[in-house]
Amino acid sequence: MPSVCFYFQVHQPVRLRHYTVFDRNDEYFDDHKNGAICRKVAHKCYLPANRLLLDIIRRFHGRFRIAYSVTGVLLEQFERYAPEVMSTFDALAQTGCVEFLAETYYHSLSFLYSREEFVEQINKHVDAINYFFHQKPRVFRNTELIYNNDLAALIESTNSFDAIITEGADHILGGRSPNFVYQPKGCNKLKLLLKNYSLSDDIAFRFSNRDWAQWPLTADKFAHWVSKVNGNGTVVNLFMDYETFGEHQWEDTGIFDFMRHLPEEILKHPDNSFKTPSEVVQSYGSAGVIDVPHIISWADTERDLSAWLGNAMQSNAIHELYRIEKKVKTTNNEKIISDWRKLQASDHFYYMCTKYFADGDVHKYFNPYDSPYDSYINFMNVLDHLQGRCVEPATGGIEGSAPGPNSTGCLSGAASDTKHPPDLQPVD
Repeated sequence: MPSVCFYFQVHQPVRLRHYTVFDRNDEYFDDHKNGAICRKVAHKCYLPANRLLLDIIRRFHGRFRIAYSVTGVLLEQFERYAPEVMSTFDALAQTGCVEFLAETYYHSLSFLYSREEFVEQINKHVDAINYFFHQKPRVFRNTELIYNNDLAALIESTNSFDAIITEGADHILGGRSPNFVYQPKGCNKLKLLLKNYSLSDDIAFRFSNRDWAQWPLTADKFAHWVSKVNGNGTVVNLFMDYETFGEHQWEDTGIFDFMRHLPEEILKHPDNSFKTPSEVVQSYGSAGVIDVPHIISWADTERDLSAWLGNAMQSNAIHELYRIEKKVKTTNNEKIISDWRKLQASDHFYYMCTKYFADGDVHKYFNPYDSPYDSYINFMNVLDHLQGRCVEPATGGIEGSAPGPNSTGCLSGAASDTKHPPDLQPVD
């Protein structure tokens, strides 16, 4: 009787233009490139995938159910470059079979460096989802599925969410199955949903790999794998980038046909079902406590932060970015604050990753730079100019820079002080 829970991450960053030390204007972002990429991915993925899933929902009269996490920065780009995509997401929202999750508006790593900024971004994203889709999110997912016990405690303290999702990494499970609902250590009400990375990656990464022993992956074969969970699990969490459909896995691989036939194959078994994350939490009790003292993520075999913070360039760039938080916010200048927040997107630091760069792997996907070093130099040129714009406001002086990451080590997730973050404000 396993339920299948599909969640799709929908995100594109606002990419920087080529910016040198000689540039003096505050136009940091490459509107041409961002618009071109947004429209390209809309044509290859977002529009055909949305139309397909809408058709499936209607065909199965609501028995097919899914969830999305759409970043705020991409919602802004849809409005500007591809409004027709927003129309299809709105149609999906109106079916009552689609749940929208909460996250950081700017797809940032703010949890690691500024709990105040982290909460502000969640509030902003919740407001955006409520505005566009008339839903108040009840499930939270952090950027890159970054998670530890401290994050769970913070999210529970807001009284705004019922569950949080993260990677079903083997080392946190201790031999247990990811196919159950769990409870984070130290939390009383919050539930934890874990990605089944093996089955998720079969679709997201291995689908078109002709060297894979299971190629070709058919809907009936995958449905059989899901059904085998019966007796050792209640839910199969299939979490993946939405760009899996049409962009990572091109249309000619058969990925759309696979998805078109998968619901029918899964629902052939009368005990199988599709549920949204909130429905999973409501349907199944906790199978135990998961203790995650050290931070995990979805990325690479290590499931750690090394994809974003694994070298000196990345560390320096993000430290300097959050060091000027107080300067930025004291300006009360909306454009300066917006520019600073767009620089927080994890993608900027991902582009600086030196792991396996020469191999042309996922670290280079949608990467506008020739090398991680070019990315770092460009980012720091922009950041230096942004800092120069943080001049003393007319109403008073600036009290100095914000502190850097937690003195106890941001990678541990420990808070830099003992103050509780402000509560998330409920959406009317």
